Amino acid sequence: MSGMLHVLLVEDDAVIREATQLALERDGFKVTVAEDGVAGLAAFRSLAPDVALLDLMLPGMNGVSLCRQIREESPTPVIMMSARADPIDVVLGLEAGADDYVTKPFDSTVLVARIRAVVRRMGRAEAVADDQVVRFGDLEVHRNGLEVRVDGRPVELTPTELRLLLCFVDSPGSVLTRDVLLEQVWDYQWGGDSRVVDVHVQRLRAKVGQDRIETVRGFGYKLKT
Repeated sequence: MSGMLHVLLVEDDAVIREATQLALERDGFKVTVAEDGVAGLAAFRSLAPDVALLDLMLPGMNGVSLCRQIREESPTPVIMMSARADPIDVVLGLEAGADDYVTKPFDSTVLVARIRAVVRRMGRAEAVADDQVVRFGDLEVHRNGLEVRVDGRPVELTPTELRLLLCFVDSPGSVLTRDVLLEQVWDYQWGGDSRVVDVHVQRLRAKVGQDRIETVRGFGYKLKT
């Protein structure tokens, strides 16, 4: 990705929408706004933004449904926004395919940092240039082509899921704590909510095999070799 980053902001609250748009534009982003889920999906399909920033509670099509639809069509990074910090709401957004989430009200500098982090993750995933093909049982990772196969069949991963898998592949058999994964995959150097790790591990397991990534209770996760 190069040049001005294009953010699609889907938010039905006019005050929050306008304040967020102004804050992002001051930080150098190009921002397209939509007021409901249906308009947001149409804008996403026609404009192909670099990042989608979605409110959880939207009229017409809620943020979870919109995120699922985007994820079916594109690996574009998605960040969910919600005034509700209930773990169930957070997990719903992440399980729908979101790469990250922020809880309203949020500091604009935190939001900008989260946006830049998901973009960096996508860029790092695309920049992998190692010809090595790594195999763990029926799991096969082609680092140069960014292809993942299970039992010979291709598996579609989002950039965040791919970064997470590559962290495990780079340390096979080693226990990676949630804090380490937050720093390496999400750039949460100031600390972050471990639920984002847990949900993405669940999503990754669903794609590469439930038994491939082992939970080490009280510590973190490791890739079975």
